[in-house]
Amino acid sequence: MERISNADMSKYTSFKAGGCADEMVIVDTPEELLEVLIELNSKADPYIMLGNGTNTLVKDSGYHGTVVKLGDSFNKVKVEGERVTAGGGALLSVIAKAALGESLAGFEFAGGIPGSVGGAIFMNAGAYGGEMKDIVETVTLAKKDGSGVVTVKGEDMDFGYRHSVLEETGDIVLSVTYKLAKGDRQEIQSTMAELTQKRNEKQPVQYPSAGSFFKRPEGHFAGKLVQDAGLKGLTVGGAQVSQLHSGFVINVGGATATDIIDLMHVVQDTVEDKFGVRLEPEVRIIGN
Repeated sequence: MERISNADMSKYTSFKAGGCADEMVIVDTPEELLEVLIELNSKADPYIMLGNGTNTLVKDSGYHGTVVKLGDSFNKVKVEGERVTAGGGALLSVIAKAALGESLAGFEFAGGIPGSVGGAIFMNAGAYGGEMKDIVETVTLAKKDGSGVVTVKGEDMDFGYRHSVLEETGDIVLSVTYKLAKGDRQEIQSTMAELTQKRNEKQPVQYPSAGSFFKRPEGHFAGKLVQDAGLKGLTVGGAQVSQLHSGFVINVGGATATDIIDLMHVVQDTVEDKFGVRLEPEVRIIGN
């Protein structure tokens, strides 16, 4: 277990912006995680779990609490037959490669999502018509209060659009078993290459961002609303609505979390004024 005081969250989040957390604890085993959860709950100290940091922004004022992060021992990926079991810290790109190596189909959509298993399950991450809920067989969780470990079936995770039961329970993903299907390795590789090309052509992957910034409002596409509102390329400080894809807010250089949040508010207000739709951030904004 490692404890870091005054942890600079810009180093741990994909926006490369934001303030410090009072403390970060990196745990190496489920037992250590349970121990930390019991400690934090007994003191009633605020805390958050952080995965790969690809969907989180910490305000410049920082986070007066503890950030709990899974260590490298939670990055393991194991393939058995048509099942892939991955630790809560494993990157989706690593799982996609492991599945390809065993000619397993079904995970191609997730190969380019720049996150870890825990965050992907928490928000039912998806892309190109696929979602976590389509392939999750079981999820092993640490109870939020540190009381123990449980395994839950995928159908009991209450997966919805960018939602899972974890948003309500606060339980923490230790590992996931995905049920995939045998496929043709060449076809799987071809699909993954095609999706990577699409992503690279249509998304500003060369800039720090948190992926799609806004949730898709019912009956609309967030990026199209932002573009139709004339906001493509709008800049506040070092934050910009991407010229390539209006659904992305990017750090074009030296953006603060305040720049990003101020830009978000301008976009929300303008889109609501023009189209009567209030965009909600898909990004988790943390802080005081």
